[in-house]
Amino acid sequence: MKINEVAKLTGVTVRTLHYYDEIGLLKPSQITDAGYRLYDETALETLQQILFFRELDFPLSDIKKIMANPHYNNAEALTKHKELLLQKRNRLNDLIGLVDKTLKGESDMSFKQFDMTEIEANKKKYAAEVKERWGETAAYAESEEKTSKYDEAQWKLLSSEGEIILSEFSKNRKLDPVSEVAQALVKRWQDYITSNFYHCTKEILHCLGLMYVGDECFTKNIDENGEGTAAFMAAAIEIYCKK
Repeated sequence: MKINEVAKLTGVTVRTLHYYDEIGLLKPSQITDAGYRLYDETALETLQQILFFRELDFPLSDIKKIMANPHYNNAEALTKHKELLLQKRNRLNDLIGLVDKTLKGESDMSFKQFDMTEIEANKKKYAAEVKERWGETAAYAESEEKTSKYDEAQWKLLSSEGEIILSEFSKNRKLDPVSEVAQALVKRWQDYITSNFYHCTKEILHCLGLMYVGDECFTKNIDENGEGTAAFMAAAIEIYCKK
């Protein structure tokens, strides 16, 4: 598909597509001998992802870093995008309902339909999750530097250590998350991450806790130790990070 056809299909201007090419965000699939930029289905899928991130106000520089990450998962990102878009749609439906009532002469002085607080909070939460998981943060860079030096034996040891802590969370998941045992486990988990991967601040730890229950993949993996383990960890982490 030629660049002008892509522009017509997507609503993205030719000038913007040229700029995406210049900064290395979206390269044409092929450039013909005549100089025409051509875009295949894969390129269009990438453009769609870029537009989803733009809808959530991600800067182009962040989008480039996120999508260049070898661990970036397109399906997981789409799932998150869908959640936020559905929330936006529900808000619009509520606003339309309010307009309909007003047109019918019904008096409804409710203003909750205009409230963007929850949507904005979820956008910030998602942005933090994305940057922590796929962004080129200082934590990510530190993790890459540390883990690149680990050999197979060290990875097995680390994996075993992490599994032991998760197992302890599972064994104690019926306790109150505020209990000393639960809070000691959170500190142990934080120290484990800091020692072996990157400096795990309370801010980062809080984001991780949100992901443990907000991301189906994380929840499923953690709950292999016992159903409810992820929720228990997240609750205990939230309490710990507020101290």
